[in-house]
Amino acid sequence: MDHKMIAKQFLITGIIMAVIAMGLSILFRIQLAWPDQNFPFLETFLGKWAEGGRIKPDFYLALVTIHGTIMVFFVLTAGLSGTFSNLLIPLQIGARDMASPFLNMLSYWFFFMACVIMMSSFFIQTGPASGGWTVYPPLSVVAKAMPGSGLGMTLWLVSMVLFVASSLMGGINYVSTILNMRTKGMDLWKMPLTIWAFFLTAILGILSFPVLVAGVVLMVFDRSFGTSFYLSDIVLGTDILPNEGGSPILWQHLFWFLGHPEVYIVIMPALGISSEVISVNSRKPIFGYHAMVYSLIGITVLSFIVWGHHMFVTGMNPLLGGVFMITTLIIAVPSAVKTFNYLATLWRGNIRFTPAMLFAIGLVSFFISGGLTGIFLGNASLDINLHDTYFVVAHFHLVMGSAAIFGMLAGVYHWFPKMFGRMMNAKLGYLHFWLTFIAAYLVFFPLHFLGLDGVPRRYYAFTEFEFMKKWLTVNVFVTWAAIMAALAQVAFLFNFFYSIFKGKVSPQNPWESNTLEWTAPVEHLHGNWPGEIPTVYRWPYDYSKPGHDVDFIPQTVPFSQTMSSNLPHDFEGNAEAEKIQQDWELANPVAENKG
Repeated sequence: MDHKMIAKQFLITGIIMAVIAMGLSILFRIQLAWPDQNFPFLETFLGKWAEGGRIKPDFYLALVTIHGTIMVFFVLTAGLSGTFSNLLIPLQIGARDMASPFLNMLSYWFFFMACVIMMSSFFIQTGPASGGWTVYPPLSVVAKAMPGSGLGMTLWLVSMVLFVASSLMGGINYVSTILNMRTKGMDLWKMPLTIWAFFLTAILGILSFPVLVAGVVLMVFDRSFGTSFYLSDIVLGTDILPNEGGSPILWQHLFWFLGHPEVYIVIMPALGISSEVISVNSRKPIFGYHAMVYSLIGITVLSFIVWGHHMFVTGMNPLLGGVFMITTLIIAVPSAVKTFNYLATLWRGNIRFTPAMLFAIGLVSFFISGGLTGIFLGNASLDINLHDTYFVVAHFHLVMGSAAIFGMLAGVYHWFPKMFGRMMNAKLGYLHFWLTFIAAYLVFFPLHFLGLDGVPRRYYAFTEFEFMKKWLTVNVFVTWAAIMAALAQVAFLFNFFYSIFKGKVSPQNPWESNTLEWTAPVEHLHGNWPGEIPTVYRWPYDYSKPGHDVDFIPQTVPFSQTMSSNLPHDFEGNAEAEKIQQDWELANPVAENKG
């Protein structure tokens, strides 16, 4: 039930799921690059799903579906939030553990069960769900539509309900812990940006995930009890199904009402981690702390009123499309604020290029390049051409996929000493970063051009249509880049598991950081601090403060010990403290030239 152990469980489960999902993507990339070739090893691995060494069209869809589901939900939601919210919330706000350690433990085991059930669908006769990760009806509702619409789809729905239960137990815990268990002196404006990000992410999850469960319950009704929430006028082969009056668009509304907040649930913890890592390794206060918090709050609020931009081509009223388009373009503003603040923090910083720092800067790069294409897709008129093409795949794999993965990796390299008491190997970290960074751009950048040419997503082969054949060579290139990206992860996996047991033993504060988790001893103990919980006196970003003798001042150092570097606004209007400071400055006139 200890939050540090639960964080490790989430992280290692997330890493295993990420390896599986990456393996699936290599399988379907092989199919896209060489659609007419037979690979006997595929039959060895996949049996009847790849008879004669070619992946079957049905199974290709299943691979795409499960790859997307694992990456979005199990790796980037559970793996990222689950790991770092659990590890950092108690340690950075100065709490002994989570508000409810038992609920916290339950949240992990529900997630574990969801993973097991999702994976078990590969071992049933009809194969896994194959409606795409968004499981649009009617493929997902008419059980006879294709093999993957049967039991595999049912297992997908059960797995997702368990996963949402896990998210809600985690989220409720994170929110109550942050609101109720902060240590003495830790007000909301002294919290690190990581904690703000986890807090708002948990609120997003609590408000949006139940809507998905509602949609899933209706889907189970349609599948098993003959209702027609999502079905109307369906012809299956020569049979006309009796269902009348439902609408598949209803599912899209329910799904994307979760689905759009979900992409911010994925990216916000990564942004919070990057804020912390970039500030620590620039040896500078984060630029625009308040603006960073308000932009996170802005994203949280706005993310609930943009879901319609996934549905511009559903025949929605153009006026409504215009409203969704405006809100979508407005949500780019807080995201841009964050980007500029990262760049301003890096500007003229005394930068330490640790592996964590490189991954955090990599996140900023992907967030910019992937975010720019979001402006294209957010425009209803342009989206009619780009919807459901590879342009969309390229956009979200950069802005959400790669950026969030890089944020997660930055967090792993940065807090590994806190989790395991040892350091990861920096040289392997650099190798991992450069190979992954280059490979990710080589995989996803070319896909924009396929999309602009109108090549649709989720197609099994590009040989069916004359105009797509010219992209076959690009697909071969992309597949080799994806294989390179997968091989680069071997460096990380070796580094991670080797360092747990054989890494260099970590000092208590390896990065000379200000936040509370580095005041706790290296060896883990229940309750985090052996004596009293430390008291907080200042915000977490006092790096390179003019007048101070070292370039960091931990949050636990009172202002009375840093007279030479205190600034007027540090006292937040406390007249008594200001008076003491003025008296001291009169007695020590040399300090006048600070700043």
